[in-house]
Amino acid sequence: MSIRMLRTLIAVAENGTFSAAADAVFVTHAAVSQQMRALEEDWQVSIFDRSTRSPTLTPIGRALVAKAREVVQAYDDIVPSVLGDDGLRGDFSLGSVPTSLTGLVPFATALLKARWPGLHVRLFPGLSIPLIHQVERNALDGALISRPEILPRDLVWTPVSHEELVLICSDRVEGDDPTRILREYPFIRFTREAVVGSLIENWLQSRDIQVDDTMELGGLEAIYSMVQAGLGVSIVPEPCVSVPSLHALRRLPLSSSGELQRQLGLVQRKDSTKGQVMREISKAMTHAVAARTFDPSGPNWLGEIADSPESD
Repeated sequence: MSIRMLRTLIAVAENGTFSAAADAVFVTHAAVSQQMRALEEDWQVSIFDRSTRSPTLTPIGRALVAKAREVVQAYDDIVPSVLGDDGLRGDFSLGSVPTSLTGLVPFATALLKARWPGLHVRLFPGLSIPLIHQVERNALDGALISRPEILPRDLVWTPVSHEELVLICSDRVEGDDPTRILREYPFIRFTREAVVGSLIENWLQSRDIQVDDTMELGGLEAIYSMVQAGLGVSIVPEPCVSVPSLHALRRLPLSSSGELQRQLGLVQRKDSTKGQVMREISKAMTHAVAARTFDPSGPNWLGEIADSPESD
């Protein structure tokens, strides 16, 4: 038995097939099969039920996977525990909803890198639900997402910020009544494949607002550009960290109480070995949200915040 074999076993459990596990751990299908046979021979147990087309874990196999995760986590923690940096070096894969990639994420990542230069953060954009699945499969170490109605039990949620959803329109649109504007002007919809898109659709239906859909987009920059061009109006999250260079558009609240919001937060597996990194990322995002504006053209913008007492 080796740590490599245990990682392969975990990959089979997370990806469902030997072929998918082979891709995940960068070996051949035959190598995965050989490693699993070797484990069964070493332990003298049946890890897989091979009577089905795709081998499935037996009850003993599932129990062994849980123990294997504990062993691999302990192994991964050996060097960080000796060096005292709690793993704040090396690679970290972070997913993010596209709406946060222009302000919150680059600001927080810059703060993180300023404090921990040995940590290399790789960013992967995506919608919330697919990102959740990738974190579950250990394809990502963590992700910044819009909180869905149901979160898998094996994930940990850390809130980062709330973002109010607002109506945006060009300065050629007259009036301040969002309901009238939504009914009279073409509507550029935020994709319903995203959690935010579902929130918007539920809000429109709850108020019996019929909109004239003209297009459905998944990126804020694209929506801003279409609205700026006078091609319609839209409902989008008001970024918790704004970027001065973004298009100047009229923003109208949808209610006086700001009731329509999405909650941004970080998710990770409960058995993640990167807990300290996630805590530092959460801290960096908290500082970025407090600053409210991401303006790298400003004088010493990063140093002033990174050196502030709150960053300790």
